[in-house]
Amino acid sequence: MKLEDLDPVMKRRRAGGLDYSYDRFRADPAMASLQWPDDVLEQFLYDHGDNTPFVTDYGSIDLHDLTWRLETIPAVDFHGMPTGASDTGCIEEYAENPVHWVKVRPQEIGRHWEEHGTWLRPPLLIDRRLLAPSGNGLQVLEGRTRVGVLRGRLREGLHVALHHQAWVGRASETLPAT
Repeated sequence: MKLEDLDPVMKRRRAGGLDYSYDRFRADPAMASLQWPDDVLEQFLYDHGDNTPFVTDYGSIDLHDLTWRLETIPAVDFHGMPTGASDTGCIEEYAENPVHWVKVRPQEIGRHWEEHGTWLRPPLLIDRRLLAPSGNGLQVLEGRTRVGVLRGRLREGLHVALHHQAWVGRASETLPAT
């Protein structure tokens, strides 16, 4: 199943407006069949499953072949980590003014950055081999603002943890040993 196969679910979601809650979305048989963590399902498909540039960037991925795990990633690994072609340059834009991008969020996000040096909600990263066989490393799927804030805080010498939690999607056969 690919993103374009979710078009009927996305149409129902759009038609339902605010009444089509996340709980209703995740209960849909197509969504339930993925068996993804709620945080991933919400950030990836509920929030962006019908966003045209997002579908263009990630539409070739077989969603059933994607396995998600919460991993700990060193802060330095986020430096230079790309995002999809439709959002090229946006992480760098967020990094230019990390204080602003935290201030326009709910206060608990700013407090979390100050106290823990990391984001409140783990972003989504994807193994680049899912996008191109010759790809390597990870790519920011969702959480471009969070990663930009991290880069900007590092550049400005603000408090940043050495490691950060992130949901990482990989093809089932390429999962690292646990």
